[in-house]
Amino acid sequence: MTERTHLSRRRLLTAAGTAGAAGLAVGTTTGALAHSAATDDPGPALTTLGSTAVPFHGDHQPGITTPMQAHGHLAAFDLVPGADRRAAAALLRRWSTLAAELMAGGRPETDTGVSHDAGPASLSVTFGFGHSFFDATGLTTARPAALEPLPAFSADELDPARSNGDLWIQIGADDALVAFHALRTLQRAAAETAAVRWQMTGFNRSPGATARPMTARNLMGQVDGTNNPRPEDDDFEARVFVPANGEPAWMARGSYAVVRRIRMLLDDWENRSLDEQERVIGRRKSDGAPLTGGEETTPVDLAATHPDGTGVIAANAHVRVTAPESNGGAAMLRRPFSYSDGFRDDGAPDAGLLFIAWQADPLRGFVPVQRKLDRGDALSEFIRHEASALFAVPGGAREGEYVGQALLEG
Repeated sequence: MTERTHLSRRRLLTAAGTAGAAGLAVGTTTGALAHSAATDDPGPALTTLGSTAVPFHGDHQPGITTPMQAHGHLAAFDLVPGADRRAAAALLRRWSTLAAELMAGGRPETDTGVSHDAGPASLSVTFGFGHSFFDATGLTTARPAALEPLPAFSADELDPARSNGDLWIQIGADDALVAFHALRTLQRAAAETAAVRWQMTGFNRSPGATARPMTARNLMGQVDGTNNPRPEDDDFEARVFVPANGEPAWMARGSYAVVRRIRMLLDDWENRSLDEQERVIGRRKSDGAPLTGGEETTPVDLAATHPDGTGVIAANAHVRVTAPESNGGAAMLRRPFSYSDGFRDDGAPDAGLLFIAWQADPLRGFVPVQRKLDRGDALSEFIRHEASALFAVPGGAREGEYVGQALLEG
C-alpha cells in the first residue's frame, strides 16, 4: 500500500470524527493495544487518529506528501568536532532504524515511556543535509549545485543561530507526546555525533476538528495552501521531486526543503479592516475564494477589472505576486506549521509560520518567487523573515537501508 493511498483512507475515516471512528483502525495498532494484549485485557481500541501509521520506507521520504499533522518539530544539528563521514553514516543508520520503529508504533530499547500509551498517530520523520554537511564530511564533490546558499533578500532579518545546519530533521504527528517522543529519541541518539543547532515547534489544526477535510488556516486567519501543486497534477512529480535519473545520483527521487521562520505582525494585521486584509491577499477570508469569484479552488482571474478599469486583484496582492503565471511557472509544495513562542518585550505575539517549501530545484521554485515577493508584495508589511535554511532531502530508504546511504557509502 502506498503512502498516498494509505493516508487518503485516513482522511476519509477522520472526517467521520474521532469518536465515531473508534475501532476503525488503519495501519499499525500498537501502544495501548499492545498493552491490552500483554495483560489479557481487551480494553478500548485506539481511534483512527492514534492507530494510523505512515510507512518509513519507499521511493520518497515521508513528511513531504503526507497530509499535514497537528504537531511538528523542526531541528537542525551540527556535527561535533572530529565526527567524520563514517560517524555521520553511523548516525543516519541509527536515526533511520529508530524512525522506522517509531513510525510503526514500536518502542526502542532505551524508550523513555513518554508516548507509551499511544499508537503511531501518523508520525513521520524526514532527514536532510545542509550545505555545510559536505564540508564537515569531506564530501564537497558530491554537493548538489541546487544546494548553493539562498541569495540574500531585502526583507530578510535573519538570525544566523537559528538558520542553516549540517543535518535537519522534520517530525510530524497527530499527537503532541508522540511528536516530542520522536524528537527526544533522535536527539539522544545523536549525542556523541551531532549537537542541536536550533529547534522549532509548530502546530496545525487537528484532524477531525472540522466537519469535512479543509485547507488549513494560518495565524492571520487566512486559508493557506489553496494553490499548492496536487499529486494528481501531471507535473507534480517534476515540480517536487528530483527525477530518478537526476543529478547527483544520490538525490534521485529526493527533494529540496526551504525552511523559513516567518514572524507575523499580528497586532498590525488584526487592526486592519476585513476589506483591506482581503485586498492584501486577493482572496476572501471566509472561504479562501479569489476576489474574482467562485470557490476556494476556482482559478484566480488575474485579468478581471472593476468597472473603473482597476484590477479586481491588486497589482501587489499576494495571490498575484505568487501565482505561477507571474513567475515563469515557478511553483513549490508548501507544507508549513504555525508557531507561537509567547510574547515579545513590547507585548506583541512572537508567532507566525514555520514555512517549509518542497521543490525539485530551489533555483526554479522558491528563489524566483521570493525575489518577486521582495520587489512588491502587500503582505510583506505584516511579516518578518527571521530564520532561513535549505536542505537536500534524499529519496526514501528501502528495507534494510538508511536515508543517505547512497551518498555516505557511494
